[in-house]
Amino acid sequence: MIRKARIAGIGAFAPEKVVTNQFFNDILGEDVDTWLRENLTIRERRWCSENESTADLCEKAAVEAIKDAGISPADINLIIIATDTPEFVSPSTASIIQHRIGAVNAGTFDINTACAGFVTALNTAAKFVAGDPDCNTVLVIGGYAMSKFLDLHDKKTVTLFADGAGAVVLTSSNDGEGFLNGELFSDGQYNEWMGIYAGGTKYPLTAEVLEKKDHLLKFVKKFPKELNPEIWTKMVLKACQKEGISADKVDRYFFTQININSIWQTLDNLGVPRDKGEVIMSTYGYTGSACIPMALNEAYKSGRIKRGDYLMFVGSGGGLAFASALVKF
Repeated sequence: MIRKARIAGIGAFAPEKVVTNQFFNDILGEDVDTWLRENLTIRERRWCSENESTADLCEKAAVEAIKDAGISPADINLIIIATDTPEFVSPSTASIIQHRIGAVNAGTFDINTACAGFVTALNTAAKFVAGDPDCNTVLVIGGYAMSKFLDLHDKKTVTLFADGAGAVVLTSSNDGEGFLNGELFSDGQYNEWMGIYAGGTKYPLTAEVLEKKDHLLKFVKKFPKELNPEIWTKMVLKACQKEGISADKVDRYFFTQININSIWQTLDNLGVPRDKGEVIMSTYGYTGSACIPMALNEAYKSGRIKRGDYLMFVGSGGGLAFASALVKF
């Protein structure tokens, strides 16, 4: 059998601070709760406390996944963190986690494909395991602390984005289970449509930049609403075709959790019942690169997935970046 990367452990963490829709009704002086509930199903989300950061969330999710996998941190060969809200501009957040959890034998690096990050990292980790006989155990984490980059009076962003982390431990397997195939795709023409545009080399943090709030998350232009459903559908069908299965053979779908309607439209396109899609927006809001592993953790802990199931992951994020992964759990 071909060597594959198998999901051996799953974990997640969300901050304790709960922010309800009423909070935004109060600070914005209008009813945003009704629209959020009726259009996105969002009722509440979690935000970091003042002294809590991305590394804190990632560490807690990692510890849970490691425990679930039944391994020691010293068994880990590689740590990959997917985030666009890193602990520092440099060095990597992964190096911080390596030190904190005592993964003394692990190499580290971060990936930034915005909200497509976790699935991009899953692809990358699986290919390390498949191609390197010395890489048998990889810790993959999606971490997000976007509350640190929000303008409290920008209705378009502040009501959606939230914080959390999700992690998986991948181990090598020769039994046919694990990562089957995946794809990365980008459409870079949209790179200036949404993002955090200050703090890098193009726009260093000057007084003028801070006054314009360019160091905070901004929606610059509105994305075509059909983009995600069209591309997600194509990626799912391509992944299934490679394995000789139909879309309805996939037991559980995990999409980027920014718009419930995009998820439903994709499942409708595929002819798959909507209840096969895992959604966590109602209680966690939008957690970017953490949302897919957090949704996976919810499905896992609730018994909605079992060994041998086909799981489909599709992430999308600013850039635009897209990533898919079909896994036999």
